[in-house]
Amino acid sequence: MALLLLGPSLSAQRGTFNYYAFSKKTYYFGITLGYNSSRYQIQRSETLIQNDSIRLIQSSNGPGFNLGIVTNIKFGENMDLRFNLPTLSFAERRLEYTLPTQEVISRNIESVFLDFPIQFRYKSKPYQDVRAFFIVGAKYSLDLASNSRARKAEDLVRIQSSDILVEYGVGLQFFFPYFILSPEIKFSHGINNIHSRNDQLIYSRTIDKLFAQGITFSVHFEG
Repeated sequence: MALLLLGPSLSAQRGTFNYYAFSKKTYYFGITLGYNSSRYQIQRSETLIQNDSIRLIQSSNGPGFNLGIVTNIKFGENMDLRFNLPTLSFAERRLEYTLPTQEVISRNIESVFLDFPIQFRYKSKPYQDVRAFFIVGAKYSLDLASNSRARKAEDLVRIQSSDILVEYGVGLQFFFPYFILSPEIKFSHGINNIHSRNDQLIYSRTIDKLFAQGITFSVHFEG
């Protein structure tokens, strides 16, 4: 008898959470807005040791932002396959060369990327209208500005137009009546050497390999 009396009350309490309406969907869409900070991981060439013109090469972080479309396909209660197709990313990376005089020559490499990421997202059980998640995946990145930048980089370095990066991160989902708000932090590591080395260029021949690295703070609006 007690269970019969409590049953309607428990059902009403479950229905008060916004999460349950979204949990019935097998897929949903949204948009993503983000801020990114990216740099190069540098593997220096052996010629740097023998070079009298450049003492040190470093890379520092540059700012950028992302704008894209989100598609989530649900697999079971806790797993999603997520596509951010396509994502438009504006990024800036810096190379800094220290000369024997201690003068530092800094060059900004600005890029406009068309990214095609695919990620798996594992979600925790919800607590009321909040749940945490972990993502892992990869993306193919195409630099739309590579041709124009190459014409300006004859005295610096040339960067290849495409790259593949591994990504991972964490975030939270907040369920509202008409949408899901998902802040997220994500790390990216390039697996391809994107340096097109030219031994005729002093700033290029002192670098063996360049790999892209970045961190992105995103907010997804899904529904």
